[in-house]
Amino acid sequence: MWTTLKLKLNNLTPAQAIVGYYMGAVIISVLLLRIPAVHKPGIEIPFIDTLFTAVSAVSVTGLTVINISETYSVFGYFVLLFVLQFGGIGVMTVGTFFWLLLGRKIGLKERRLIMVDHNQTNLSGLVNLIKDILKIILLIELIGTIVLGLYFLNYYPNWKDAFLHGVFASVSATTNGGFDITGESLLPFAGDYFVQLINILLITLGAIGFPVLIELKQFLFPKEREGNFRFSLFTKLTTVTFASLLVIGTILILLLEFRNTFQGESWHKAFFYAFFQSVSTRSGGLATIDVSEFAAPTLLIMSGLMFIGASPSSVGGGIRTTTFALNMLFIYHFARGNRHIKVFKREIHEDDIMKSLAVTMLAVGLCFISMVTLSITESHSFLELLFEVCSAFGTTGLSMGITADLSSVGKCVIMLLMFIGRIGLVSFLFMIRGKEIKAKYHYPKERVIIG
Repeated sequence: MWTTLKLKLNNLTPAQAIVGYYMGAVIISVLLLRIPAVHKPGIEIPFIDTLFTAVSAVSVTGLTVINISETYSVFGYFVLLFVLQFGGIGVMTVGTFFWLLLGRKIGLKERRLIMVDHNQTNLSGLVNLIKDILKIILLIELIGTIVLGLYFLNYYPNWKDAFLHGVFASVSATTNGGFDITGESLLPFAGDYFVQLINILLITLGAIGFPVLIELKQFLFPKEREGNFRFSLFTKLTTVTFASLLVIGTILILLLEFRNTFQGESWHKAFFYAFFQSVSTRSGGLATIDVSEFAAPTLLIMSGLMFIGASPSSVGGGIRTTTFALNMLFIYHFARGNRHIKVFKREIHEDDIMKSLAVTMLAVGLCFISMVTLSITESHSFLELLFEVCSAFGTTGLSMGITADLSSVGKCVIMLLMFIGRIGLVSFLFMIRGKEIKAKYHYPKERVIIG
């Protein structure tokens, strides 16, 4: 029996193995969150709610059916931080870190798993990639903890409380976890632009993509470069798309809510409301205002932004920024009659265009099926359900306040969306596809009328 199981495990594709590892991470997280010391005295959590929290933490989403500050003890906060860290930087990053500590050689099988987990296309340099990711993320979180911890001395009576909130806020923002221990997200800091700017910076650094951060490090520190340095097409494309979405999101939210929710507010407070919510839709999940107060057009815009999500090889989910960019480039060039898509003096590979279209179509289908299911099982409005679905798929964590009221079926749908959003639709597609089989023959080609 053990031999048969071992053979089956060895026959798994890298994508299938990665999905299995993330499922294992959820199981471990559930066990950790069921430890009695994790909860405050007298608090009992139903199993499905613990499972929901575990999936939300591993997928670094932030949607929750319980109030974190009222449910978990200080020990529970640190357990939750561990799970967020585990989910944020990826199971293969953590696994590789422990392998290196134990002096184990990183073989071809492990490198293929790292490739799938971080959407890489080259086997070379993967161990250095993992080392760089760990160094950069931990350094960002450390600086964020120190800055916020010291600043929170203005809000909390002693340094223990200040730094507890500082470390939790730093890790939650950097991993785009969206969890908070204030009980009100960042609403208490709606007028504190310093706290908002630090969170904006941390969320952006976590969501923009690890390869971008590594290239930025190489640009800032020339001694770490190897040969002639230039920013890759991925970095240029994802940075421009990421920044464009932030700017467009901020402008649209500001214009749509200027005479609605923001009416009577000063221009700078209205701007920060719009800017922070636009940043948060990338995958952050934190909020400085009750988003349920927004008008329907604003909520639809935010749903679209959450559906796009963060960049590939980051802590966020969604279809990813590069997928959206390639879709837009394809439409633009197709409309102009160009068969080859060029950007930043580079030509996009046809396989990447096909992959981006496949990912988008699968994402639309997945969210559509989820909406149909939730429309049957839940009594909430269509817009509330759409916002929840896009938030879960984009592993964002923003909500109109309906998460805790979902039925057991509804919670399972949201958990599935969060899980798929975290592992990525490319990995999900490869898991379904299995091993690639080359065709032994081809049929004659024939054209089909389109449109």
